[in-house]
Amino acid sequence: MSTPAPAAPPPLLDGIRVLDLTNVLAGPFAGYQLALHGADVLKIELPGAGDLARRLGADRQLSEDLLGASFLAQNAGKRSLTLNLKDDEGRAALLRAVRESDVLLENFRPGVMDRLGVGREVLMRENPRLIYCAVSGFGQTGPLRARPAYDQIVQGLSGMMSVTGTPEVSPLRAGFPVADTLGGMAAAFAVAAALVRRERTGRGAYLDVSMLEAALTAMGWVTSNYLITGRPPGPMGNENFTAAPSGTFRTADGYLNIAANRQRQFATLCRLIGRAELLDDERFAHPADRKAHREELRAEIEKGLAERTAGEWEEVLADAGVPAARVLSVPDALGLEQLAERDFVRTLPFPDGRTRELRVLGSPFRVDGEPVAATAPPPLLGQHTDQALAELGYTPKEIDTMKERGAI
Repeated sequence: MSTPAPAAPPPLLDGIRVLDLTNVLAGPFAGYQLALHGADVLKIELPGAGDLARRLGADRQLSEDLLGASFLAQNAGKRSLTLNLKDDEGRAALLRAVRESDVLLENFRPGVMDRLGVGREVLMRENPRLIYCAVSGFGQTGPLRARPAYDQIVQGLSGMMSVTGTPEVSPLRAGFPVADTLGGMAAAFAVAAALVRRERTGRGAYLDVSMLEAALTAMGWVTSNYLITGRPPGPMGNENFTAAPSGTFRTADGYLNIAANRQRQFATLCRLIGRAELLDDERFAHPADRKAHREELRAEIEKGLAERTAGEWEEVLADAGVPAARVLSVPDALGLEQLAERDFVRTLPFPDGRTRELRVLGSPFRVDGEPVAATAPPPLLGQHTDQALAELGYTPKEIDTMKERGAI
């Protein structure tokens, strides 16, 4: 008689309920990371309008249908409950939900939740174990706290744009909303950490996440070199400040990133591209010399790289222990066999049943060797309102009355 396979362990955040009052990207991104790992994320949206991201994205028809691509990307696996927080009954429903929840995420400007009558102190009186996470551009304190903040604003204020691009084209914005996603990831990490403390102590937490500070934290040597040495950084294009040759190089058919930061890697690179004589060139003898003569070194290396394609060099160099990879387009990157093998991109049914493919990203880390991804599509606006309110104890008659007065 065969032994039955052991049951799969529950998701990391199984049993955790999150109230997601966030809009657009930083907050919804945080909520999505929590939903991927099993949290029941109840998205609280304004009746008739919902998350602004429902109207954002490259497909105009989807945006008009309140299923904008930007929304679909960050809200799979969540449920949608519409509440009008300017209405007494809407606020009362939120308070009831807070009593039954573990986490509340919001990314309003500081002070908005207080003006609505559902600020931190009110909510944590209702549930002292609540983990209240506020995501904002600059944090809940300080002279910039009340300013509006979008990704581009934070990229500029953080110094990111000043070190992106070349001296000729800088300042340059990163080609994706890096400040938003860093803020969202910081919020998800903060929530997870607070849940661990609550498990030990029973205490809730108030988490104040600043996109500006998350951006600066992520800038690595750009900030640390200035703080420690006093030397302000500048734009270096595709070069790596810390080593050479380390950057983007032309090949026979495209671009290749190479990071030969160690002497052994540099020696291997020179031999494989047929330029072993570079090892005896006094301009390139020491790592500091290579950095001082990085443009001359680039020219010499590209002479050797011109003999093969980027794909061929990637295989040759990487197999020999020299970090190297092609520079890909986004479609090509998402089509990598590596991602397919790890089941990172998932296909879900479309929220309204239309016959088109909905592909979304999973979690960037596996759990016990298994991939983690959303199992349900993003919600239609208000799709789960009746269900969620019934779970909170509202009767069908009470729900109908709330609809009539515009509370939901």
